[in-house]
Amino acid sequence: MIFMFALGTALHAGRVRILVVEDERRLAELLSDGLTREGFAVDLAHDGREGLWMATEQPYDVIVLDVMLPELNGYEVCARLREAGVWTPILMLTAMDGEYDEAEALDTGADDYLTKPFSYVVLLARLRALVRRGLRERPAVLSVGDLRVDPAGLRCSRGDVLIALTPKEFAILHCLARRAGEVVPKSELLARAWDFAYDGDSNVVEVYISALRRKIDKPFGRTTLSTVRGAGYRLEA
Repeated sequence: MIFMFALGTALHAGRVRILVVEDERRLAELLSDGLTREGFAVDLAHDGREGLWMATEQPYDVIVLDVMLPELNGYEVCARLREAGVWTPILMLTAMDGEYDEAEALDTGADDYLTKPFSYVVLLARLRALVRRGLRERPAVLSVGDLRVDPAGLRCSRGDVLIALTPKEFAILHCLARRAGEVVPKSELLARAWDFAYDGDSNVVEVYISALRRKIDKPFGRTTLSTVRGAGYRLEA
């Protein structure tokens, strides 16, 4: 890992507090040393469970969160923080050329991502932008007719009935609900719901679409989730 450390003035007159969750100890120490020299107050965690505990127990201005962590990976940490109502800006560190990695980072609630290996100057600029932005609002619950999709709580309901979904089912439904009434290609659903390592059969999407229909439509006598042959899938009110 090569960094270009920017020596100079502190970023802010106040003391900005950052949590760095990174299991590679040498990298974590490099980040801590560099950010401290820039005027940040930096805490370190070396696994996902420790990072989750620190982020819920202490107020931070921004969190730098690696994806590949022991105990709990970065996706799980991010999702649990958002579910707990912690809206501290999160910059996630993803794998090289991992476009699915990056998509999943954003889908689980991260505010930004940076692909390894990265320039320290770019990291610093991203952190400055997140600090300026501050805490973001809880995402709005998506409504498609009487179907409600809550991305923060990872909950789905139709009317007053709560519907139990697997993480993959929820990721697919969330993507469809965000673009309600539009045709969403299978390739986009794969990118949103599967990680960068997936190289299996793309027909797996159809399996999950069928499972979703059995949960969100069939028990309620609805046909809101349709297949547009040769184009993708559409969720309508």
